[in-house]
Amino acid sequence: MIPVPHPERLLRNEPLARYTAARLGGAAEWLYVAKDSTDELAEVVSAAWSHEIPVRVLGGGANVLVSDRGVRGLVVVNDVTEITFGDWHDGRNVSAASGTGLTILSRKCAARGLSGLEWMVSVPGTVGGAVVNNAGAHGGDMAASVCEAVVLDAEKGAQIWTLAALDYGYRTSALKARREHNFLVLIAQFALTPADPPEIGAHMEHFIDYRKSTQPPGASLGSIFKNPPDDYAGRLIEAAGLKGYSVGGAQVSPVHANFFINTGGATASDYYALICHVQESVQQKTGVALEMEVELVGDWF
Repeated sequence: MIPVPHPERLLRNEPLARYTAARLGGAAEWLYVAKDSTDELAEVVSAAWSHEIPVRVLGGGANVLVSDRGVRGLVVVNDVTEITFGDWHDGRNVSAASGTGLTILSRKCAARGLSGLEWMVSVPGTVGGAVVNNAGAHGGDMAASVCEAVVLDAEKGAQIWTLAALDYGYRTSALKARREHNFLVLIAQFALTPADPPEIGAHMEHFIDYRKSTQPPGASLGSIFKNPPDDYAGRLIEAAGLKGYSVGGAQVSPVHANFFINTGGATASDYYALICHVQESVQQKTGVALEMEVELVGDWF
């Protein structure tokens, strides 16, 4: 038994589909939902590390494709939502726990008259994943507003990662470049700009309307591929004639070709086969090698 603060939350062979945005994936050997505090989250993950148990943390379940064969070891669902407003040094005025949903954070900052995170509204995912991946939309991203992150390291304990240390690039960071998942983002701090709440709200409504008109509803993992330099993955996929193309229950969205939809009954294998087919077709027809934005989790190969 893995030592955890709340043993009743530790579940054996728990299906992961309900914890992912596309409703896909097999079972976790062990699953624990952390919801009380960042201390609880750190305690559970540290216990797994100390017992040499493979551990994987999931936030909102977007941008991850979990294998049908499941995940060995411990999966921790990070449901810790904590937002603190203050007036700290270097303009820092918002602190958010890594399990905080991006939409929740965006709306709470808007209500406080703090601008800079409007792009997050209606974006799936949580703060932790956004810090690692430099998430962004509508011309904004994490790099533009994050000051630093508190990161738990398996060997060094809790550390402060500055904006410079995070070394952000397009949908990447120094954390994402690490080969081993032996770290955990606990908290992110932001420096946001005071602005008129109604004006912030108007920008957010514009982004919501744009997203509704250009992106499909339904179960998906978000953008599947990174945009190549000076181009768009969706345009390339559409140009290859793949809008609406399906493998099993997984379909290239007829609305936006860089979104793949679980139309019902799709497997993770269907989804991955569709990803591979799209990559190969676009490469053959355009010469462009699309790079996955979605990460494969679990036993794949």
